[in-house]
Amino acid sequence: MISMLDKTYRPAEVEAARFALWQAANAFAPRSDRQADAGEPYCIMMPPPNVTGSLHIGHALNHTIQDTLARFHRMRGRDVLWQPGTDHAGIATQMVVERELAKAGLDRRTMGRAAFLDRVWAFKEQSGGTIVKQLHALGTSPDWQRERFTMDDGLSAAVRKCFVALYQRGLIYKDKRLVNWDTKLLTAVSDLEVQQKEINGHLWHFKYPVVGEPGQFITIATTRPETMLGDTAVAVHPEDERFAHLHGKMVTLPLTGREIPIIADTYSDPEKGTGAVKITPAHDFNDFEVGRRHDLAAISILDEHGIINDNAPAEFRGLDRFEARKRIIAAMDAQGLLAATEAHKHMVPHGDRSGTILEPFLTDQWYADAKTLAEPAIDAVESGKTRFVPKQWENTYFEWMRNIQPWCISRQLWWGHQIPAWYGPCGQIFVAETEAEAQTDANEFYGTETELTRDPDVLDTWFSSGLWAFSTLGWPEQTHELKRFYPTTVLVTGFDIIFFWVARMMMQSLAFMGDVPFKDVYIHGLVRDERGQKMSKTKGNVIDPMELIEAYGADALRLAILASTAQGRDIKFGPSRVEGYRNFVTKLWNAARFAEMNQAALATDFNPAQLSQPINRWIVGETVKAHGRITDALNNYRFNDAALGLYHFVWSDLCDWYLELIKPLLNGDDAASKAETRATLAWALQHAIAMLHPLAPFVSEELHDKLLGQPGGMLMTSAWPELDTSLIDSDAEAELGWLTRLIGAIRTARSEIQVPAGAKLAMIVQGADETTKTRMTTHEDALFRLARLESASFDDQAAVKGALQIVLDEATFILPLEGVIDLDKERARLDKEIGKAQGEIKKIEGKLGNEKFLARAPEEVVEEQRERLADNQALIERLEAAKARIS
Repeated sequence: MISMLDKTYRPAEVEAARFALWQAANAFAPRSDRQADAGEPYCIMMPPPNVTGSLHIGHALNHTIQDTLARFHRMRGRDVLWQPGTDHAGIATQMVVERELAKAGLDRRTMGRAAFLDRVWAFKEQSGGTIVKQLHALGTSPDWQRERFTMDDGLSAAVRKCFVALYQRGLIYKDKRLVNWDTKLLTAVSDLEVQQKEINGHLWHFKYPVVGEPGQFITIATTRPETMLGDTAVAVHPEDERFAHLHGKMVTLPLTGREIPIIADTYSDPEKGTGAVKITPAHDFNDFEVGRRHDLAAISILDEHGIINDNAPAEFRGLDRFEARKRIIAAMDAQGLLAATEAHKHMVPHGDRSGTILEPFLTDQWYADAKTLAEPAIDAVESGKTRFVPKQWENTYFEWMRNIQPWCISRQLWWGHQIPAWYGPCGQIFVAETEAEAQTDANEFYGTETELTRDPDVLDTWFSSGLWAFSTLGWPEQTHELKRFYPTTVLVTGFDIIFFWVARMMMQSLAFMGDVPFKDVYIHGLVRDERGQKMSKTKGNVIDPMELIEAYGADALRLAILASTAQGRDIKFGPSRVEGYRNFVTKLWNAARFAEMNQAALATDFNPAQLSQPINRWIVGETVKAHGRITDALNNYRFNDAALGLYHFVWSDLCDWYLELIKPLLNGDDAASKAETRATLAWALQHAIAMLHPLAPFVSEELHDKLLGQPGGMLMTSAWPELDTSLIDSDAEAELGWLTRLIGAIRTARSEIQVPAGAKLAMIVQGADETTKTRMTTHEDALFRLARLESASFDDQAAVKGALQIVLDEATFILPLEGVIDLDKERARLDKEIGKAQGEIKKIEGKLGNEKFLARAPEEVVEEQRERLADNQALIERLEAAKARIS
């Protein structure tokens, strides 16, 4: 033995030391860094967390899955590169720094761009490594020496090259269009960064006078009275007979005196509101398209702060948009033009970062032709070059990609990749990778040295992270890494960024690499609390993974996460699950100590195909079966099957059964059987530890080192076990399977009717065939010891009253209970429990049968009720079975 295992496993001490040893050995680097024949490449791109972020439970889920895949395929002999890095997170980071400056009474505009960016870089250097250190604590094994940042020199060069190339291809252009505008952050935001929130508002009905027809009005309904100041038409449906006589006529826009046309357009819905809608092209996305169809003017009446501008009547200028709303309603009412006010629930767009109500705002922005870029990205998934796991997420991808809109890629921020565009004095645009190139182009255009002004805007963060799959590998240089690891193997991400990131990577990678960025996209669900509710600070149900690691160890957290991760489903998660897997780690540690104390050691001449003892042949077969299930599960992204399969094998097969059943052999006088059993125990434990490594790397590496003496070096760089199914012994499987099922059935039955743990029962067996009788004799010691029996006899004629009955295969096993428990009281107790469960079922079915409850209750609450119903139905089945055994 190298060293004795401590009585107690202390994860905090082990984990930091193990991680340092892995890093010192450069164990996370690809094999091809060290050897020519490195195996087939396997590459994962880490979704780059925000540089200013800290580890949350969603990160823990995502990175645990990635690390499990990296470690598994590394052991399978693949040349693994897990590429790490962090994202500059434009809006998020700028907001954090601006808040810090505000506390000191500073403002970025008074500081100037250069000084502000110096502050952001300093902030990034100071706090940017937090999440990386936390990922170390989780045990993640990307090649940290290759860590990239979306604004490092190499990635910044890649961004500039892509922008210029797309501009030259006509796929990036500047246009005046409506954008979602954040009046607090003073920037455009992506459609994907809009949170629609339902609010209790109003619908105001305004009367617009028809020109030339005194006393005639057309009534419109609006939720945003302030925008009426920018109306340029009223639209009615061309087939709505109520308004046919008004087509082509004009109305006077109240409060402004402007005359605007009544137009016929199918956008107007005769069934909604009054059937007539005001058209404000500068302040509504749908109205903007109507305006383009009818060549309407787009009059913006708000400035970037959401203040009424000079395009509005004088009495409203300078008012905040919501104050203007109040004044306009009052003015319309005073003129007798407010026809009605009704309560109205409707969805209002909010910025996901600032929380402020967003405004559709007409402004010049840079756009990418997403529709053209999307076509090859759609084809790639349709043809199977990239597949989604689970497959259903392909539909989400297709739905968005086939209806994609121009991508607004400019942001009015300072932190980010500044757009590589310069303007001449006449407004001519010069797009180039460097200022020197732009200056050369400008001098040629103007025929003389000309001063240029750089575009102050920066690119959407997702533009740079969309290049992640190839820019991190050295592109535009044709590096060794790019040639070897592109396209990458799998992307692991949440469904919430299919549009943000997966689609962007597909579009940009195909545009520049001519191939998909990854072959598989594994989509995991959201982590919710134990009741299925979404985690939020306001609900107070946020789980801090670092606290769980400190309390229970990283392995316990990882195993709990993986066991909860079923394909296509959100994850219900709570500390109790982590505590359960801490107990599992302790169970494994104690099994290893048992092996050590019983001098179990790997034997160089050990041959699992030539064992004499059925119990040893059985555990070899169970190990082979577990190996097959876990290998298949990890190959197919079924992480819960892998974790639960290992849990069952280690806890039940190895610890509960094998360790208990071999004690007589280890304590016996037969030296050959003892030696064989010690070697088999070491062999089974070795394979359990190896299979556990991708999921729980710390405890497995520690046991491999201290218990098994480092055969072949570190566990993380050793080979995944290869086991042949020919090692499964069907006779041993049948014999030991019978024994464990019988003992398990007796234990369960005793527990269900609350037989005292210390009570030893006499057992009568009826209907047993010769195989069962032989097995009873062979395993009498184990059966008596583990099922708490004092005797067993075969008597097909015995008529026993007041007994517990168990049917297994062809035989009935009868356990008389007279004098042990009061059966009448036990039946009464079971009846009471059944009645209680039936009452619960009735209440739950009442809720689930109530249409109002189903319509109003949150989805997670309805799901919780369905689960409670299933739990109570299963409980009744168990109670009825227990009652039947003593009836």
